[in-house]
Amino acid sequence: MSGHSKWATIKRAKSVTDAKRGAVFTKLGNIITIAVRERGGDPNANPSLRMAIDKARSVNMPKDNIERAIKRGTGELGGDIVEELYYEAVLPNNVQFIIKCLTDNKNRSAAVVRHALSKSGGSLASVMWNFEQKGVIIINREELDKNNIDIENFQLDLIDLGIDDFKIEEDLVLIYTKVEDLQKIKSFIEDRAIKIESGEIEYIAKEKQSLSAEEAEKIDRFIEELEELEDVSDYYNNLD
Repeated sequence: MSGHSKWATIKRAKSVTDAKRGAVFTKLGNIITIAVRERGGDPNANPSLRMAIDKARSVNMPKDNIERAIKRGTGELGGDIVEELYYEAVLPNNVQFIIKCLTDNKNRSAAVVRHALSKSGGSLASVMWNFEQKGVIIINREELDKNNIDIENFQLDLIDLGIDDFKIEEDLVLIYTKVEDLQKIKSFIEDRAIKIESGEIEYIAKEKQSLSAEEAEKIDRFIEELEELEDVSDYYNNLD
């Protein structure tokens, strides 16, 4: 419930049913396409593309799908252009969401997002004022153990480099940076042969909202619905 949706989505994607697999492949294909369009089609020179391809492979996305998404990003394939859209929304109990869509159809995206919100008692509303952009790096705890990395020393090294925060949540290590420091911190970690699960600029809430177990269950159902929507690639919320 802490808003680290990329990892949550991919973890759930690893056990998706065949009925949902197509939606997951569409999401990842769009992420690959956007990564290529922004920084080129060479995974060795484009860390965002490399991570997107790794995620696609982790859910057994066919090689042909991955190559097609790359070609779409380079412009080798025709078709509609994939665009990046953001929707701001409020659900009951002042739960705020920023919903990121990668889509080739604006009208479809708006319709499916509105429908999901309506079913959960939410609506579109301005919430961006309560969020700020930060670099967020996510590492699997097992990755540090595998490389015999002492977490306390690792944290101290990162503090010396100027990170904003360092958190351990269950099996994940979360590192928060200033936007302009994200690439520097990522390079430091990768130079130590530590695999990064995700390392991108995200929207982090300034003021968080706590919920009861019953209220949280309703939001979980909304999140599950978001993750089933092909056009929704990510989301950020103000949940504590």
